Amino acid sequence: MSTVVITGGTRGLGLGLARALVERGHQVVVCGTDPERVRACGLPGLVADVADRDQLQALWDHAADTCGRVDVWINNAGVSHPREPAWRLPADQARHVVDVNLVGVLNGCAVAIAGMAAQGGGHVWNMEGLGTDGRLVPGLGVYGATKRAVGYLTDALAKEVPPGVGVGLLSPGMVVTDLLTFGYSEEERRRASRVLSILADRVETVAPWLADRVVGGARNGARVRWLTPGKIAWRFATARFTRRDPFAAP
Repeated sequence: MSTVVITGGTRGLGLGLARALVERGHQVVVCGTDPERVRACGLPGLVADVADRDQLQALWDHAADTCGRVDVWINNAGVSHPREPAWRLPADQARHVVDVNLVGVLNGCAVAIAGMAAQGGGHVWNMEGLGTDGRLVPGLGVYGATKRAVGYLTDALAKEVPPGVGVGLLSPGMVVTDLLTFGYSEEERRRASRVLSILADRVETVAPWLADRVVGGARNGARVRWLTPGKIAWRFATARFTRRDPFAAP
């Protein structure tokens, strides 16, 4: 049994991953910024803003004191922004995305790696997203820039971590959460519907698959990818023969 901390674990993929890990017998501690969501998720957790390193340190201390140690830390918290050119995005919105998606990951890595070094080992996972692989989507420049920076940061940390500690990237692909659908106009949603119907997956599909891998003793620098190039090619090749609606109610 492992102890896993998940930031942003009160909704979306983070919550699905937390529940899948609990079903597999692991201890999970989550955090979120909404007190009501933290209470309602039914998991041990704290209210914490990932942009505040002291609050993440309190999350680590709580998990370590309660469970004895933290084996896996997942920097899952993330936000997007309205689909606007970067130069038109209001400063407060741009800053919020950078604070959560990049500063939050840096803070989580700093707290978790230091704690894991002191306890003798552990693994940190950072979440990939649009931009990590260099893809460009007009209107999502700030979001994509933060995710590309997270990829660089993770690769750099893999060269810097002390013995016994590892870092890696989780790539969940296109998961149907409010993060995926945020900011679409009706026309944009219509134009994107075919691609999304082929490539998107429900939380209930992706989360159990990831749960089996985040606690599997991954090597330092590992990258776990759900939507591989081969799977993408196969889905497009078979799309005319397969009916998929990941947005339908389960």
